[in-house]
Parts: sequence; C-alpha cells; structure tokens
Amino acid sequence: MGSRRRKQPAKLEKKIDQTFYLTGKRRGAILKEEAWFAGERLVKYSLAYINHRICTADNGRVLGYDNSHNQHHRHYMGRAGAIEFIDYESLVEQFEREVKDLWRREDEAEH
Repeated sequence: MGSRRRKQPAKLEKKIDQTFYLTGKRRGAILKEEAWFAGERLVKYSLAYINHRICTADNGRVLGYDNSHNQHHRHYMGRAGAIEFIDYESLVEQFEREVKDLWRREDEAEH
C-alpha cells in the first residue's frame, strides 16, 4: 500500500507593500497598499487612505478596501459595508479615483 502525500498549501507571499507618507497640505496622511498572494492567486489585500485630521474613527482610515474576515468591504469615515469584488486591478483604480475625488473636495472646502 503506497503512502499518500498531502499537498501543502501554497505559502502566502506579500508581493505588494507600499506606504506613502504625504506632505504639503496633506502632511501626516498616509496611503497604503498591501497584497498577499498564494502563487499567482490574490488571497488578501488592503488599500487605505489614512488621515487623522479628517477621521478620528477606524484608526484614521478615511477610505479603505480590504477582504479581511472573508468578506470584500469598503471603509469610509468609520463605517464599513460589503462590496462586489470584480478584480483587484479594478478595485485599485476605483480606490485611486475616490481618493482623488476626496482630495478635490478637501481642497474646495479650504477655499
């Protein structure tokens, strides 16, 4: 009787790990992107715009997306809600558009 080998789960690898510390009028704010993969398959991700001067809830996360707790969801000003996840690239593009829109509104509110 031959022995059966159990297939080892793919090791998670953090392939994207970017943190940008903003300066100028957004001094102190942070943009973060993290993504973990098992081989070529995306397993876990987190996108965040953090600015404690704008949002004191949720550790300063003004806007964010992640898939913790086995659910894709969006964070905005301390509240979270489920989202429909299509693919990671589309989500990053959406996040970037929303951050730019938030910045535009922040700039307009200053004047």
